[in-house]
Amino acid sequence: MPADLFAERLARVRQRFVSTLASKIEDTYAALPKLSGEGGDVTDTLGETYRRIHGIVGVGPTVGFVATGKAARAVENVLLAPYRSTRGLASNEADALKKALQVLRETAQHELQTTSTNWR
Repeated sequence: MPADLFAERLARVRQRFVSTLASKIEDTYAALPKLSGEGGDVTDTLGETYRRIHGIVGVGPTVGFVATGKAARAVENVLLAPYRSTRGLASNEADALKKALQVLRETAQHELQTTSTNWR
């Protein structure tokens, strides 16, 4: 694949990532009350949340958001055991998730401000 074509594709992926990052984080905040407890709705919401964050973990570093990817990994790590066990968050996990999510939000905001001028 020619370098120009690769750079163009990477730029499109990066733009898509940037355009959805804030909403993914906010959607995760909105899901917080639905991540604890029991039942199919809880595990469905937890699965959606896990996949949303996992996407940030995977794509972020590839498109220049290394710190955001690391912060998302911390969120993903909180979600991993409940996701694999198909259960809701325990209270200590919910607290840990809130803290990790706040770090993710702050890190993403910082990287969005810092890197947006570097990729134009």
